[in-house]
Amino acid sequence: MEAVCVSGWRGKDKSQELERLAALAGEASAEAASTTANEPAVPPAPPDLTAAAFFDVDNTMMMGASIFYFARGLAARKFFTSADLAGFVWQQVKFRIGGRENKEDIKSHRERALSFVAGRTVEELTSISEEIYDELMADKIWSGTRALAQMHLDAGQRVWLVTATPIELAGIISRRLGLTGALGTVAETEDGVYTGRLVGDLLHGRAKAHAVRALASREGLNLKRCTAYSDSQNDVPMLSAVGTAVAVNPDSGLRDVARARGWEIRDFRTGRKAAKIGVPSVLGAGALAGAVAAGMAYRRR
Repeated sequence: MEAVCVSGWRGKDKSQELERLAALAGEASAEAASTTANEPAVPPAPPDLTAAAFFDVDNTMMMGASIFYFARGLAARKFFTSADLAGFVWQQVKFRIGGRENKEDIKSHRERALSFVAGRTVEELTSISEEIYDELMADKIWSGTRALAQMHLDAGQRVWLVTATPIELAGIISRRLGLTGALGTVAETEDGVYTGRLVGDLLHGRAKAHAVRALASREGLNLKRCTAYSDSQNDVPMLSAVGTAVAVNPDSGLRDVARARGWEIRDFRTGRKAAKIGVPSVLGAGALAGAVAAGMAYRRR
């Protein structure tokens, strides 16, 4: 009986620590987002200062996973080997085939990406991220989701991306789309150089909800007047934090939640079932074979 109690307390402590890290990640992301918000162009409508929209990135604003394209761009610049890239490819295939995000996969691969940039400067990575966006991401934006974002901008509302992608890359995507700013995972830096560690945790799941609430407090937003968009069941905490939730290109779990709660569903994919099981267009047969081999190699280690 005593062992059961100890185990229970350990589980409680772990849950509290995860929540603490999620809150820290959210606060750090909101602080970074507030200080790097984009200057809007000439407002198309009088500003609506208490309403805003929050958009997930991967498979919501963009086809596929932004970290995969980021990894491809870094590999092309010799930040790591083709074998390392194959690991990212394998995770992207799993993401596209399964239609669901796995937090442990996301965490391990984003942290691996961060380890590759340890010792690099923020200025260098920001410049490289600009290039990678132009090369690999610009044509992956869902036009339907971008139109939804523009609808909010036209109404005078601010529009933020909310993503587990590094905040520097998220900010670039936001600027290129003409949005207000971005909430993303914050990597620790010292004197403008990456340490290879995170501030708190990934901006994922509950951390996104913490970030949205923290930003709302900083910016004077009324969350009941705000809207959030996502494709993933993992983002239910964020979607539940606002007055209006919209499922975009939803995975099966989010589709079920959206139907149960009466949330609007938007699907911009053509042939939804085919898209769910198809291999990404960026992958040829050789790359897929390499990804499978890499997955086997990782299992043997």
